[in-house]
Amino acid sequence: MAVADGAFPQDAHSLGTNGEPPALPGFDAVARLTAGALNVPLVALLLTDGSAFWYAPPASTGALPLEDARLLAACRQSVRRGRPETVLDAREDPRFLPPGGDPAHANVALYVCEPVFGLDGQQLGALFAIGRVPRVALRDSERAALRDAAALAATGAALRGYLNRIEPATRLPHRGAFFADLHARLPHTDDTAWLVAIEVSPVIRYLAFVRAMGYAYADALVRAVAERVQQWMTADMQLYRVAPTRLAVLRTGAEPEAAALDALVATLREPIDCLGVPLTLQPGVGLLEIEAGELRGGDPLRRVMSASIQALGSMRGWTRYDHTADERQRQEFFLVTELAAALTDGAELELHYQPQVDLASGRCTGLEALARWHHPTLGTVPPDVFVPLAEQSGLMRTLTDWVFDRGCAQMAAWQREGLDLRIALNVASVDLDATLEPRLRAAAHRHGIALDHLELEFTESTAIHHDTVTREVLGTLRQAGVGIAIDDFGIGYSNLDGLRRMPATTLKIDQSLVRGLDTRPHDAAIVRTIAALGHELGFRVVMEGVDNAAVYALVRGIGCDVVQGFHLARPLPAAAVPYWVGEFNTGATPASP
Repeated sequence: MAVADGAFPQDAHSLGTNGEPPALPGFDAVARLTAGALNVPLVALLLTDGSAFWYAPPASTGALPLEDARLLAACRQSVRRGRPETVLDAREDPRFLPPGGDPAHANVALYVCEPVFGLDGQQLGALFAIGRVPRVALRDSERAALRDAAALAATGAALRGYLNRIEPATRLPHRGAFFADLHARLPHTDDTAWLVAIEVSPVIRYLAFVRAMGYAYADALVRAVAERVQQWMTADMQLYRVAPTRLAVLRTGAEPEAAALDALVATLREPIDCLGVPLTLQPGVGLLEIEAGELRGGDPLRRVMSASIQALGSMRGWTRYDHTADERQRQEFFLVTELAAALTDGAELELHYQPQVDLASGRCTGLEALARWHHPTLGTVPPDVFVPLAEQSGLMRTLTDWVFDRGCAQMAAWQREGLDLRIALNVASVDLDATLEPRLRAAAHRHGIALDHLELEFTESTAIHHDTVTREVLGTLRQAGVGIAIDDFGIGYSNLDGLRRMPATTLKIDQSLVRGLDTRPHDAAIVRTIAALGHELGFRVVMEGVDNAAVYALVRGIGCDVVQGFHLARPLPAAAVPYWVGEFNTGATPASP
């Protein structure tokens, strides 16, 4: 049993009989042998790290009051001295006398101490045999038994240290051991070391291993990777498992050569037979030089991990730590927390609306709602920055719900002013589940908007390359009257069979193709083909990216139905929409903000 509060507990004798395993491996057996060999009611082991263990034989008579603070203080003093000590009659030693110094009331009469040393000669602590009966002398066999017990206790203490450093699944030192060793190897401020981090697998793929094969397979995979890393390592390197999917190598010598890191990546990319299941990995390896002065608050493991994650999936497979890339990643994390706050209060976010013009009538008949974020200190954060962050951080559904609510609220306000337009709302891949239709319906109902005034836009890859569940979700939306637009069409791996079976109403040709109509003949041919295909399949065809007069003139002859782009109007704040639509639909040419 361990002591943490500086005194032995009063119920130590009962703890010796209840069968609980001691916190130090093997101590219970060592203590029983010691108590029997020396016939004492108390055996204690104090380690230099401040921990203490004790044992009282179940049938011992004259049990000691183990809460005695003087006894514990004397034991700790003996540990600091680091020498064997035998006090045959402790009643004559003031360290063990009660207040007042009356030997008749002394609790300790026999006190024997044997230092405990590790294999490296460093003192680990001391083993104590303590009794209530004084002795004239100790037999040689008793002294030998105590020395043997101290040696066994050293083995237990070493095993405890091993277990405290080792991650059990791989038998490698863990993250705590990594930091302890890093500090130990950099004792001077000008010392340096090299860190190599190995991302065994992206976390999502690792969890897929766990889900499909269980933790035994995932741990076996990490062990297999660790074996390959160890075969690559030189004698001055130490390997650690610092996270479920991450290994780290500590080297205090020279920088690992680029050729050596190339060889490591090549080794890790070779197929692995893990428990009979063949597997090929694409690991990421990061390299970082760390100076001793950077240990305080520098978090070197996070920085080298930044490099290894950056290397995941790259052609070379390894990279040096890049401070600029790391700061960009930290900025993105800051933006995620700020975006979560912005979604909570809604003050920094707003929707802008880009007009969509029907070519047959020449009138603006719809708007695409586009989220905008105005950060109080960073200024305008572009959508191509914060939308991917929302997708990666789990905030996308919250952002989509905010767009639904704000878009429906604004439509209701315009309808009260007599402006009746269709609004297109963008939806991400993570939104495509059975909750999508109820979420949109709830927002529309909250603001009194008919669902047939709404259109949801999905990218080509999201809409076409999903499964039967996706088509069922989209089918439910269509039955409710919601329009379905396939956005950015023409730049993905278009699945024509999926397109044929998709319950969509609109095909939006990607703006990168439309913008090149006046300069790239191949783009014009592709756009004409897509437009014809869309009409043959019964879709309304929309071209976005109509940014100049030349492109506008060309799309009018291609046969699309609706256009949008900077030539007509940039995305407008909500307050500017009624004026722009009114001016445009009456034949005037409104200025775009």
